[in-house]
Amino acid sequence: MGRTLHQAQTRAQWLKHHAKDLGFTSVGISKAQHLDEEAPHLEAWLKQDMHGEMAYMEGHFDKRLDPRKLLPGTKTVVSLLFNYHNPTPPSDPEAPRIAQYALGEDYHFVLKWKLKELLKWMKRDWGNVSGRVFVDSAPILERAWAAKSGLGWIGKNSLLLNKHHGSYFFLAEMLLDVDIEPDAPVTDHCGSCTRCIDACPTDAIVKPYVVDGSKCISYFTIELRGAIPEPVKGHMEDWMFGCDICQEVCPWNRHATPTTEPRFSPHPRLLDMTKADWLDLTEEVFRDVFKDSAVKRTGLAGLTRNIAVLQKGKQGHKKAPPASGEA
Repeated sequence: MGRTLHQAQTRAQWLKHHAKDLGFTSVGISKAQHLDEEAPHLEAWLKQDMHGEMAYMEGHFDKRLDPRKLLPGTKTVVSLLFNYHNPTPPSDPEAPRIAQYALGEDYHFVLKWKLKELLKWMKRDWGNVSGRVFVDSAPILERAWAAKSGLGWIGKNSLLLNKHHGSYFFLAEMLLDVDIEPDAPVTDHCGSCTRCIDACPTDAIVKPYVVDGSKCISYFTIELRGAIPEPVKGHMEDWMFGCDICQEVCPWNRHATPTTEPRFSPHPRLLDMTKADWLDLTEEVFRDVFKDSAVKRTGLAGLTRNIAVLQKGKQGHKKAPPASGEA
């Protein structure tokens, strides 16, 4: 028993050290088990159609709640954070905006490569270990596992918040068939703050800790394939792909620091494009600027649809009150 515990502790230390060598901000470890508390919340969210046209959210319900059903033999869930913060705004203040996470290279490929390297190193140093790595590529409740492992708490905007790093980070997971000493969760530090709720221009945060995905600007600009509903068109601010409003007003993001990962830096042309440049966006420019970007997901047609909607008038979103809470 003592040897097993020592090995689990040693593996935890090894994992956190080597993950940081690859640029990950933080690592949290959880014992693989069924997420009992999350089950009724997920079921209610789906029944209320808060996933909109994201039909994939309805599938693999049991696997979302238990990683051992996703990958038999899993004993440990490893959650990892990677900073993507790009605080530099467009040079033209009237230019439409892109959520920070999509300004650089597509994170799916960047982070999956890093995770595969980490797993390769594990097999080299640990011997008999097996597992899989995931970056938005499997039915895993990543925020729930990250919170369970002590990487932060799920805030009122439903994002994972960290006292030291804010929320501008990607989440990734590893499912492993070995025991590793788990970490303990942390407490909620949102306090009485409602800045994210007050600032959301489409009222997507229907109540603290519950976001109606079908009302989110990110949903309208990325997931929705048809026409953007008329009532929404005057409330999208200047966002043409994704939205960062609830992160921009969060007091905990005062602690966020710029990413040091070169591959997450914006394309050289991106932030210098003016409003006129975006209105005249061509296929050639789209392919050049977004060659390795997650923005390719919406395609030129989707992006130009969003830009056209922004030109039909904007309505200022609610002003956030002075910072409150414990930040």
